Amino acid sequence: MSQQKIDWSSMYKKEDWWALWIGLLVFFLCLGVVGGADLMGWVNLVAGNWLDPAKSVTVTTKQYSWLHPAASVILTYLFILAIFTIGAAAMGLNVKKYIAGFTFIYWVTFLCWWVGSWAYVAATPPDWPKLKIPWALSLTPEAGFIFALILGLLIGNFARGFTERIKEAARPEWYIKTAIVLLGTLIGVKAIMIDPRILANYLFRGLCAIVEAYLIYWALVYVFARRLFKFTREWAAPLASGISVCGVSAAIATAAAIKAHPRIPIMVSSLVIVFAVVELLILPWFATWVMGEQPLVAGAWMGLAVKTDGAAAASAAMTETLIFAKHPEWAPYLKGWILNAGVVTKIFIDIFIGVWAFLLAVIWVTSIERRPGERVRKLEIWFRFPKFVLGYFATFLIAMAVGSWLVSQFQAAGLSAVDAVKKASAVMDGGLAKETDGFLRKFFFALTFFSIGLVSDFRVLRQEGYGKMALVYFLALFGFIIWIGLFISWLFFHEVHWLFIERT
Repeated sequence: MSQQKIDWSSMYKKEDWWALWIGLLVFFLCLGVVGGADLMGWVNLVAGNWLDPAKSVTVTTKQYSWLHPAASVILTYLFILAIFTIGAAAMGLNVKKYIAGFTFIYWVTFLCWWVGSWAYVAATPPDWPKLKIPWALSLTPEAGFIFALILGLLIGNFARGFTERIKEAARPEWYIKTAIVLLGTLIGVKAIMIDPRILANYLFRGLCAIVEAYLIYWALVYVFARRLFKFTREWAAPLASGISVCGVSAAIATAAAIKAHPRIPIMVSSLVIVFAVVELLILPWFATWVMGEQPLVAGAWMGLAVKTDGAAAASAAMTETLIFAKHPEWAPYLKGWILNAGVVTKIFIDIFIGVWAFLLAVIWVTSIERRPGERVRKLEIWFRFPKFVLGYFATFLIAMAVGSWLVSQFQAAGLSAVDAVKKASAVMDGGLAKETDGFLRKFFFALTFFSIGLVSDFRVLRQEGYGKMALVYFLALFGFIIWIGLFISWLFFHEVHWLFIERT
């Protein structure tokens, strides 16, 4: 192993670092809302399940309610363009080409995200009555990701000359890494929202979810892909993370940790979104059928089986509605708890994405890529570790610390522990989480999927065995991952719902 020294210039020349810097900049600007300095409340928010186009876009917080939605949309575009253009210039990209390409990518992506949030596309059955609509495709706002991917594929493969002119800005890994930094904020905010009544139960269940996802699921999928389908380690590891852990974020972090080719996590990411939508349309109904008498088992199962945060939460919400339709007498006691079971198990899996990336970096450096007789320096692990994951940990820990501080302040003011948590959660979720996750993080994901489409050549996908990857995903997900998740969800959550009913 060559005796490399740390190249500090990489901190302003590498995409990995710029994802970290941009993510942290956005986070700290948004964090001001907690202290009353709302610096980012003007960011536009595309309303989920909108029906009236005139009301489909608003500003993020009430302090900027005077700002016209069109102005908010333009300001958001200029802000995102500015921060990424600074990074592009520092990395030595052609700034003029980047600005032109990014402008096109931004507005097409925004259109896809906007259409994907239309009620007749996004609304799930629990939302139909209050929206007064008879039907919807029930794809959730994550349909915007699918639309962006499809449109990107069409442009990238049938307008190759045009795509060549904008490719300077088609950088899916940069956008997704920035989004992962901001994902830590959401996880940190959600971590303080768990009701103390069953916190201990969820903590234990969450730890078990980690074991399932990272030690059982991951190992099974990795061996499955390697032994039966003969994938190389470079392909099998991101595929295992995408299928078994947390979809897009885990696949990207894993690929960065093992230095896989950039096209690998991109291809896995597209599969994750497609299969998440398939699960969303099938699993809640199936869960109600097989576990309708065990509601918290059904909710937790959604958190383990569905591989994107949005689709997992939507699946758990649909399951809750379907179970209440079957047992309306449970609604007063269990409202929100079936959804909570799914969300919390998903949160615990998300928390450890960074830890898993670090462990894989260590394993790859010290074992898999180490040649016989070679001494590996510890510094090599630093070179291999994906730097944007540091931002994920930072936003997670800071958000959780700020939320915990707010809880202590509200308790000192005389509120009960439960009420203090609720009030702190309202402050954090209504401000910080809404600004970072309500539009920015999700939009960076959407930018990722449109860019994935632009850089994905159908001819290359055929050569790389995209169909074989989809087959591995299908067989692993529906062959054993779903069923292991059901068994362990039942193991820890069966009969737990009676605790709520009896206590009430």
